[in-house]
Amino acid sequence: MSDVSIPRKFFRYVTPNIFGMIGISAYMLADTYFIAKGVGADGLTALNLVLPLYSLLFGIGNMIAIGSATRFRLLRAMNSPEADQYFGNALFFAFLCSLPFMIVAIFFHEPLLLALGARGNVLSLGTTYTMIFMSLAPCFMWSHICDAFVRNDGSPRIAMIATLASSLFNIVMDYVLMFPLGMGIAGASLATAISPLVAIAINSSHLLSARSSLSVRGTVLSFVRFINSCRLGIAALVGELALGITTLVFNFIILALVGNIGVAAYGVIANIAYVAGAIFNGLSQGAQPLFSQYYGEKHWLSLAKSLELALATGFAIAVVIVAVTHVFADPIAAIFNSEGNAQMQTLAVSGVKLYFPGYLLASLNLAATSYLAATTAANWATLTSLLRGIIATVPCALVLSHLLGMTGVWITFASAEAITLVVVCFALHRCNSRYRRMMGAQQL
Repeated sequence: MSDVSIPRKFFRYVTPNIFGMIGISAYMLADTYFIAKGVGADGLTALNLVLPLYSLLFGIGNMIAIGSATRFRLLRAMNSPEADQYFGNALFFAFLCSLPFMIVAIFFHEPLLLALGARGNVLSLGTTYTMIFMSLAPCFMWSHICDAFVRNDGSPRIAMIATLASSLFNIVMDYVLMFPLGMGIAGASLATAISPLVAIAINSSHLLSARSSLSVRGTVLSFVRFINSCRLGIAALVGELALGITTLVFNFIILALVGNIGVAAYGVIANIAYVAGAIFNGLSQGAQPLFSQYYGEKHWLSLAKSLELALATGFAIAVVIVAVTHVFADPIAAIFNSEGNAQMQTLAVSGVKLYFPGYLLASLNLAATSYLAATTAANWATLTSLLRGIIATVPCALVLSHLLGMTGVWITFASAEAITLVVVCFALHRCNSRYRRMMGAQQL
């Protein structure tokens, strides 16, 4: 494969996927804005308290989707008939994994919200929101699976259109249900819960077409196949959980430091960070089919070139994000501060300026972790994801907040990413050394 065709193919996959992931995250911003406008700071606090549940639901869906689709792409590159088994298997086990969310939504929603720190009006708002979106958990997981398989089956553009249409539907229905129909936070949750159905319907235009190599017919359900898929997708789960775990830890620390108004300020940052994270996840997931294809075909030089492109592209995007959030920190915070609370504005502006430089490091970590997972280095991918999601983040948050107060909270993200980057560099060195030996053995 020529050096010229690799960048062209890389951006053909990556660009639509970035836009698609921006679309997915756009409705989070819409939720935040409309809830801030219609319900106020209590609504923002409630939304931020249930964000870890969002992350867990999306994380499990991503783990199944990306892991199964990666196995599919690797086996398809090797011309193995086993590839045909992964789509139906993923759909079935995703439904099983969604059942606990539905049970909790129906029977245990209030104890769960109490455990997350909700009280009073925040508890009432959070309970309503949680009951509705968790009741339709299978739709979220199936949407992720359809996106991942359609993208890995050679139709990244359709996957992009599906996610953008789903997000646009969500944003429009957010407004309609919350304001003209007067449903408040229940309307926001209902719009979010049913929007995945739009993505599934659009992805079906590929799934049901002659171009598709995907089918549920002839699927032999296999728990072993499911576990093997999850091994490659667990980095995606931990990556999603990173936001949820960080949010949960930050919520309790901030509640102790400055109370509900601090959690509302962090809600602004967390939701903008969700968009930034979506961009880098879009880059990583867009590059994954190429990483898997070149690895499966043993095109080592193409694999190395794709990694270079992913790292460079991610870092360039991070520079833009840091610059924009620094220059426009005040108006960004003001958008979500509908009540004009001066303390919330000050906290949010400070947080935006200190938090987002961490993406200069996170961009490299996310691209490298996707590369490791897509080339079957699942253990390294899991370790690096766990580092940035839990192992480095939680101690940094506890220590830095104790030493520096809210400033320590805001710089936790960058500190954890710096620790992770050291391990990522070592992992890439080890894996790439192995690939170079394999390349030499094949005289490529």
